[in-house]
Parts: sequence; structure tokens; C-alpha cells
Amino acid sequence: MSQQYGNATSTSLNDTTIIDANARTVHYKCGDCDQDVPLKRGEPIRCRNCGHRVLYKQRTNR
Repeated sequence: MSQQYGNATSTSLNDTTIIDANARTVHYKCGDCDQDVPLKRGEPIRCRNCGHRVLYKQRTNR
């Protein structure tokens, strides 16, 4: 009985982590044109405006 309960919780946790990883965007500043570039996990690190490949991560507000 505990095995069935353990499997059910592990699958629900895996589903939420997949959703969180795909939905989260991190904002960067282009090093050349200073445009705000939002990137998701797995996207190429490149400015969409000028194609520059140096991006600076913005500071978080805590």
C-alpha cells in the first residue's frame, strides 16, 4: 500500500518540476544593444535584436 502512495506522489512532483522549468524565464541584457532579452531553458544564448552572444544577467530584487 505504501508503494502505491509513494509512486503517486513522485509522479506529481515530477510533473510540477517540468512545468516550472518550462514556464520560468530569466531576463538578460544584451552587451551590445542593451535590449532586454528573456530566455527560457534550452534557448540559444543570443540577442534577438542584434545577434550578439554576450548577455548579462540582471540582478534579482529580494
